[in-house]
Amino acid sequence: MGKIFVFVNQKGGVGKTTSAINIGAYLAMGGKSALLVDFDSQANLTSGVGIKAFKPGIYELLSGSAVFDSVLRKTALNGLSVIPASIDLSGAAVELIEQKNREFFLKNALEPARNRFDYILIDCPPSLGVLTLNGLSAADGVLIPMQCEYFAMEGLTLLLQTVKRIQKNLNPSLTIEGIFFTMYDSRTRLAQEVVKEVSAYFKDKVFTTIIPRNVRLSEAPSYGMTISQYDPQCSGAKAYRNLAMEVMQRGV
Repeated sequence: MGKIFVFVNQKGGVGKTTSAINIGAYLAMGGKSALLVDFDSQANLTSGVGIKAFKPGIYELLSGSAVFDSVLRKTALNGLSVIPASIDLSGAAVELIEQKNREFFLKNALEPARNRFDYILIDCPPSLGVLTLNGLSAADGVLIPMQCEYFAMEGLTLLLQTVKRIQKNLNPSLTIEGIFFTMYDSRTRLAQEVVKEVSAYFKDKVFTTIIPRNVRLSEAPSYGMTISQYDPQCSGAKAYRNLAMEVMQRGV
């Protein structure tokens, strides 16, 4: 049975979508079957892997107007599939508010995927609203990308409080699988201090691999490519390959 992991951070611009795409890509290249679920109405993950058909997608699956197989798309990488998003998903955030058991729509929608994929990676919007609550309720574990800056540490505290509430009220089996640092610049003292402080507090919950600030990582999505396709020899590609290996080695 496949594992479901959700990428969550209420702060935007921390490399959440980039991480979901590229960890998924290297999991697939490592022989695992991986499904990316774009759960953000901006649909950056969808376009970032070169998918141009946005509908039917995750919104149609949630609303019951499409079945699972009809929303599944294959990417150019063998073993990597995606369920796309579209701007319609922004309406789901409003529509779900009045629904009974509104936190479990995504969990129910992804049930057919559990026996078909080794890893299911959900990319949530940069907020702690009803869509992210659905992601947390559907997942087995949380992967937290963290930018190496002061405000990111404040946001981490709020996120961990939310995870605890989800564990208590909606998903008692949810775990924090790991925290990893993104956009790291070794030349700044602040980046070094953030890594040191977070690593000292969370210990084995922090992944060893650190994702450096790398312009090639920013360029790849504009071509609809993963970093492994765009520039497999750059520092960002090597870091994400190592991070995906850590994910597999941890048994997550």
